Amino acid sequence: MAAIETHGLTKRFGEVTAVHEFDLTVEEGEVFGFLGSNGAGKSTTINMLLDFIRPTAGRASILGYDTQRDPQAIRQRIGVLPEGYQLYDRLTGRQHVEFAVEMHESDDDPDRILDRVGLATDGEKPVSGFSTGMRQRLAIGMALVGDPSVLILDEPSSGLDPNGARELRRIVREESDSGTAVFFSSHILGQVESVCDRIGIIDDGELRKVGTVDELNESVGAESLLVLSVDAVPADPGLIDLDGVTGVERGNGTLRISCSDPSMKATIIDRVEDAGATVTDIDVENRSLEDLFSEYTAEGEYA
Repeated sequence: MAAIETHGLTKRFGEVTAVHEFDLTVEEGEVFGFLGSNGAGKSTTINMLLDFIRPTAGRASILGYDTQRDPQAIRQRIGVLPEGYQLYDRLTGRQHVEFAVEMHESDDDPDRILDRVGLATDGEKPVSGFSTGMRQRLAIGMALVGDPSVLILDEPSSGLDPNGARELRRIVREESDSGTAVFFSSHILGQVESVCDRIGIIDDGELRKVGTVDELNESVGAESLLVLSVDAVPADPGLIDLDGVTGVERGNGTLRISCSDPSMKATIIDRVEDAGATVTDIDVENRSLEDLFSEYTAEGEYA
């Protein structure tokens, strides 16, 4: 059974077609990156999956449940970090998680959830005193309540500092390893490349290209250059011994790694951190996927 499946999914607003005959399958345990330019149809697609808006034509299902006929059954089995979520300033972080536990009729321990998103010492503080990154981590924690089988994350890295972004990658990998499908919408290319199994590019309401990172990079035939900012450059993390790594350049607080195999990015990051360094930022220069965006989106931009 597919985690997410759409057939001919279409949404029109008057004479404007926001999403056109969208066909997609996301498997259980898969991390799927959903990318496109502003106004390409990403949010409209997610809103149809969540039954916030109804499609003009076509259908969608999550975990075998029709999104229009069985929205309540779906909501009990998924976790969502929506765009534009709202938190209540006078409530504490713990009270927010307790509310999510109650809504899901779950037996989750709120303290365990708070610890998992790095808020163990801040749970009793009112959200009014939270930074943007802390609010984002709290919202991610609420999405994890109930051990969801599908996670839908809309711009989950927004507001996170490098440490928070690294923790997000860890959480996404843990969820995927446990069989949870993660639908990951983000404009941060390096984050998507480092964690997603497959990527879909949507432009002008149409799904232009879907494939693994390998397949998308092969389609433009170029190496990618992974640039890691680190707190201290490790002496020798053994990167050159990894298959798919063709070169390593050490700089002042940076490692520049040439990759012919894009799927190795997560392994490279793990190897650097295992060597005792903390990765504080990730970037990809001369990006093959960026070339692909230029080819498959109207303006060569992504968001």
